[in-house]
Amino acid sequence: MTETSVTLIQYLLQRRHEGAVERDLTTLLHSVATSCKAVSNYLRTGAFADILGSHGTENVQGETQKKLDVVANDIFLRRCECSGVLAAMVSEEMDEIYGIPDHFPKGRYVLLFDPLDGSSNIDVNVSVGSIFSVLRLDEVPETITYDTVLRPGVEQVAAGYALYGPSTVLVLSVGHGVDLFTFDSGIGEFRLTQSGLRIPEETNEFAINASRMRHWPEPIRSYVSDCIAGKDGPRGRDFNMRWIASMVAEVHRILLRGGVFLYPVDDANADIGGKLRLLYEANPMAMLVENAGGLATDGRDRILELRPDGPHQRVGTILGSSEEVRDVLNRLKANAPATLH
Repeated sequence: MTETSVTLIQYLLQRRHEGAVERDLTTLLHSVATSCKAVSNYLRTGAFADILGSHGTENVQGETQKKLDVVANDIFLRRCECSGVLAAMVSEEMDEIYGIPDHFPKGRYVLLFDPLDGSSNIDVNVSVGSIFSVLRLDEVPETITYDTVLRPGVEQVAAGYALYGPSTVLVLSVGHGVDLFTFDSGIGEFRLTQSGLRIPEETNEFAINASRMRHWPEPIRSYVSDCIAGKDGPRGRDFNMRWIASMVAEVHRILLRGGVFLYPVDDANADIGGKLRLLYEANPMAMLVENAGGLATDGRDRILELRPDGPHQRVGTILGSSEEVRDVLNRLKANAPATLH
């Protein structure tokens, strides 16, 4: 059997045999993968089912929800709540913890997810994705509160994302490397297509939302300016800038060919702590990046060591190739405390 013929469930069963994945985690990750398949299908057929465009509501962060935000959130809830291994779920699209209904068995795991990252891209047919993070509690709780699930990222037992692009891919880490699976519509399964992804330490690409330049702290301005200066500037080589407005797509490119992603705390978002959400965006992506040899920081500290103080906490996020992240971090630290939160 060749490596590329291994399906996700075969992969998980092998990891379980090796002691890297518990039985219940295998069950949960299979449910997550099934959710991603369903979301992928809705994205392909949404124009025919009148589920594109705005839903006319806002999520807890005050962001306008797309119809598919709501659909994708419901898909994850419905397909994972019955797994029998979950204590609760936390979603970007819900204000409160989602407790598992009483008619389903409960477990020790907590699933945190962004059901449709980059949904502003849907109507123009640009890549979007789903992000997920998994925590394991010491025991099945009698009641579930935010105190139960507010854990630092180092306690994640699995993290990953699905990218819905020309092909649908699932990228996964269970704490020992990062592997990539591609959806094979012929058999209806994700199949392993790349193992042990590694991010190059150096890069010639950076991703940042340049429209926020007027808000950036000086160290971020200087870093970007040095990159833009190219081979005649202090970096001595040319850089390309990328920005897709979908974190999944940005991180996917970095995992495959290197780069650095920057969404720092700036003058416009400092009051809310940054842009990206710690629990279901920054933490899972940081786990993937670190397991692929990269670094992830909030501009001061390692993201995975941050202790969350709320379910929808936002943080600055700088992640990717280690040498570039160190460069940005050193600039920020040299300018502290004025530019740090």
